[in-house]
Amino acid sequence: MPPDFDWNNIDTVLLDMDGTLLDLAFDSQFWLQDVPLALSQQRAIPLENARQIIHDEYLAVQHTMNWYCFDYWSERLDLDIYQMTTNIGKNARLRDDTVPFLTHLRQSGRQTILLTNAHPHSLSVKIEHTGLDQHLDLLLSTHTFGYPKEDQRLWSAVQEQTGFNPERTLFVDDGEPILNAAKTFGIRYCLGIENPDSTMADKSFQGYPSINDFRSLLPSIDPVAGPDR
Repeated sequence: MPPDFDWNNIDTVLLDMDGTLLDLAFDSQFWLQDVPLALSQQRAIPLENARQIIHDEYLAVQHTMNWYCFDYWSERLDLDIYQMTTNIGKNARLRDDTVPFLTHLRQSGRQTILLTNAHPHSLSVKIEHTGLDQHLDLLLSTHTFGYPKEDQRLWSAVQEQTGFNPERTLFVDDGEPILNAAKTFGIRYCLGIENPDSTMADKSFQGYPSINDFRSLLPSIDPVAGPDR
């Protein structure tokens, strides 16, 4: 069953990118396979050793800005993360249900804003190969604000820039800690994505309604009521 949101009270939809609008398989392959392999070759160490090093490095900065920062990882690992991302950009994929959902939201009169922790270079590469920007009203990378979505200061800054009303906003993300941050800020409607990565099993959410196909929401999305209706 799709979540029972009161769409009459929603006029802004904030959307995560990786795992929400794009298939997370791209990032899983890059960060869990390509980067450890490159590190293994660069340091002439077994791949499993490289995987463990990367795993420990990731855990050390999880949910911080560095976790998402290409400059940090390029320096930390002595790898050209920028060029490596550019090289595999053609593998970025929209979810099958993304365009129908975003098109329907636009036709209903709602504002759609991308809010991603992805580094601006990653965002640029993915837009180039997916055309995602054509289906959204505004694209924001948290790097331009200096805080990730896990940080309350980010939400204040985004609200100041866009003027969104938390009471009339839906936020969609594939990570429960980030949904928690949105809820703490006061965003009234939060939605989880159960199948962010097409190569992995679905996940479950403890505190939020969740879906595995945006198209299940379409019948319930009425046009935004205007003064002449």
